[in-house]
Amino acid sequence: MTTETLFTPSRLGAIAVKNRIAMAPLTRSRAGMDGVPSPLAARYYAERASAGLLIAEATNISRQARGYAWTPGLYTDAQVAGWKQVTDAVHAAGGRIVVQLWHVGRMSHTSLQEGGAAPVAPSALQAGGKVFTETGFETPSMPRALELHEIAAIVEDYRQAALRAQAAGFDGVEVHAANGYLLEQFLRDSTNRRTDGYGGSIENRARLTMEVVQAVAGVWGADRVGVRLSPLSTAIGDTPLDSTPQETHAALASRLGALGLAYLHVVEGQMHAEDGTGRLFDNQALRQAFGGAYIANNGYDRQRAIAATASGHADMVAFGRDFIGNPDLAERLQHGLPLFNAPAAGYFGGGAEGYTEFSVAQAA
Repeated sequence: MTTETLFTPSRLGAIAVKNRIAMAPLTRSRAGMDGVPSPLAARYYAERASAGLLIAEATNISRQARGYAWTPGLYTDAQVAGWKQVTDAVHAAGGRIVVQLWHVGRMSHTSLQEGGAAPVAPSALQAGGKVFTETGFETPSMPRALELHEIAAIVEDYRQAALRAQAAGFDGVEVHAANGYLLEQFLRDSTNRRTDGYGGSIENRARLTMEVVQAVAGVWGADRVGVRLSPLSTAIGDTPLDSTPQETHAALASRLGALGLAYLHVVEGQMHAEDGTGRLFDNQALRQAFGGAYIANNGYDRQRAIAATASGHADMVAFGRDFIGNPDLAERLQHGLPLFNAPAAGYFGGGAEGYTEFSVAQAA
């Protein structure tokens, strides 16, 4: 009997995976306000270790990087110790786990910043959408534009977080250059109005992402580093698209591919152009420009994932919400079992309920 490609082993650079199912990074806001992962996190991730790859939730590289309450970090020794418990539990369960390195940029609030400081961004343009603070969802605060001399320090923060990720026992790292956060704010011409070497041309706008990835690869080796992109995402509010998303992201993907990275992780989608042409975004063009392993993400179900990996559209498929209520998702997908739709009320904040435990009422 043939085995569907989705359920067969593979490799992402130096990372061996037992199947082509990835757990997408999911912000659950269960850490302490000091950024230390909850003791429940070790159980949460270990329960999902049957996935080929766990991509741990977006993790702040610095105090300044934080934009949501109760999210974990990788900039203190206590945070490293908290994550070490997670990676030990995952490895004991036979899993592989990388951590997503995160700086939110303008998607933050002064109440989350040290001393009530303004968030930072490529340009002083206020974000739409909402951020999750200790008092609930709030409009992001007005950011200030980063000074040119400050950018090198942010690259160094990423490098230091990569070193701490090694100390915490991860199998690699994913650089978060998607979803309207700092690196994508630099990449998109709609959020980057700079006139120095980090603004203007596509090459200049991609410069910070490239510097960050190269710094992180210098710690880990390129074959244990992935990058996440989301060319069409407006997931965090009214974040406008780049004016030429296909050309911009293809150029970046090509530069990233030349580094020999472990994988490119793309939040796929379609674009309806403002001029009414209905032009579709070509995700495969990004894959071809990158030339390495490609993780597809965004609304995949069992049949679409099987088809994507069988046809060569993707080397791996990432699932998000389905993993919240189905820790054994890999097995459920393989055997065609029904999935539990976890209530959205338990997504952010709280304790075990809706995280590692579901009540009888919820399961019903």
